[in-house]
Amino acid sequence: MLVYLHGFRSSPDSFKARLLAERMHALGCGDQFACPQLPVSPREAVALVEQRFAPGAGDVLIGSSLGGCYATWLAERHGCRAVLLNPATRPAAGLARYVGTQPKFHDASQSIELRPEHLDELRALEVARITRAERYFLVAATGDELLDWREMVAAYPGARQKVIQGSDHGLSDFADYLDEVLRFAGVIAAPS
Repeated sequence: MLVYLHGFRSSPDSFKARLLAERMHALGCGDQFACPQLPVSPREAVALVEQRFAPGAGDVLIGSSLGGCYATWLAERHGCRAVLLNPATRPAAGLARYVGTQPKFHDASQSIELRPEHLDELRALEVARITRAERYFLVAATGDELLDWREMVAAYPGARQKVIQGSDHGLSDFADYLDEVLRFAGVIAAPS
């Protein structure tokens, strides 16, 4: 199973989630892809993934931004593999300024409420050091306007890493790297 975990204020309607869903369907394995709407509570978000998908060694989580924090924690806990797209490595510190009501990115008529206790939940999910670096593939953009790509690289020592010169936090050029991500996930065979 390939499970995409979206970022803060995002949704299954994000550009990357839709692109992944379309590519998986085109490859004839759309039934092996999921992108749930994650709750605002980090504790509830990881619990939802654990209960709905029971990730294990054969599964791959793709986490974008805050979803990268979740994917890392879940990979460490369950032994699955993870692709991290501009992951938040210290999300509690980064999101502290967003406590309160925030509009959702893909539907401004909807909002979420980030509460102080959510920051405590995030701190509990931060992984100090990854194990088995071969389970991880980091995609980090030097042009990320929200997160520092150098912190991402430092957080995943020994992992496969693709540092993109330029780009942005949302990886607006994600289509250029999509098949490489799917090769790491085992969906597409590596070229011979």
